[in-house]
Amino acid sequence: MLAPPRAPCKPVGHALHVGTMLAQEPLIRLSVFAAVLLAMVALEHAFPRRPQRLSWRRWPSNLGLVALSSLLLRLLAPAGAVGVALWAESQGLGLFRWIDAPFWVAAPVAVLLLDLLIYFQHRVFHAVPALWRLHRVHHADPELDASSGLRFHPVEILLSLAIKAVAVTLLGAPAEAVLVFEVLLNATALFNHANLALPAWVDRPLRWLLVTPDMHRVHHSEIERETNSDFGFCLSSWDRIFGTYIAEPEKGQLGMVIGIEGYRADEQQRLDRLLVQPFRPG
Repeated sequence: MLAPPRAPCKPVGHALHVGTMLAQEPLIRLSVFAAVLLAMVALEHAFPRRPQRLSWRRWPSNLGLVALSSLLLRLLAPAGAVGVALWAESQGLGLFRWIDAPFWVAAPVAVLLLDLLIYFQHRVFHAVPALWRLHRVHHADPELDASSGLRFHPVEILLSLAIKAVAVTLLGAPAEAVLVFEVLLNATALFNHANLALPAWVDRPLRWLLVTPDMHRVHHSEIERETNSDFGFCLSSWDRIFGTYIAEPEKGQLGMVIGIEGYRADEQQRLDRLLVQPFRPG
């Protein structure tokens, strides 16, 4: 019987690299997050796609959700998915290590596969009733802008981290690739939820690669067929490959109704209501 691969001995320089990455990971993610958020807010103001009525009244709750989620993650899993990747490396775990894949192969393939995972995770959260109640907090936003890309229930965020942790371990994804993926996921979520009017000559070619705001907005339609489409967050190819792509909403970008019936009222947007929404009847 073949023995499982053993974790190779790591030099002191590697230990310093690990410590540096863990120390810098929050700063890198926060810096990119702040820069992209500010850029999206500025662009939304300059080139709005749809008129907004509740814009600034929704922001405290949407930002409150991401603040609570970030606090929970730091308390329960301070190293995050990057820490899981570094731990798996120290144990010699994961497919890429077992097949001795070079970094230049493992890193981009890991980013692609993690993005594919998020696509299927998104579909599962729509299909399973208990998970949909959590994800419904995101879809219950009556308007769409960059802050909507932050509006996820903390329990959904924790479940998502657990799913990513398992995938990162099984793949043996390089920590650098996991960090790139996490930064891309956050940045593209802000971008594709933005109330941003991209010119058609930009949107059409761009959406062959990335999920654009007009593409993802279809996913937030009140029409069920449209809600169950365009699940991608970063790469748009998964929706085309797996038959869930819808190019435009039935009622057009300006005529479509966003959100969920019964959850559009102002009082439903309060942070306390969003936190208890998945656990209330209805």
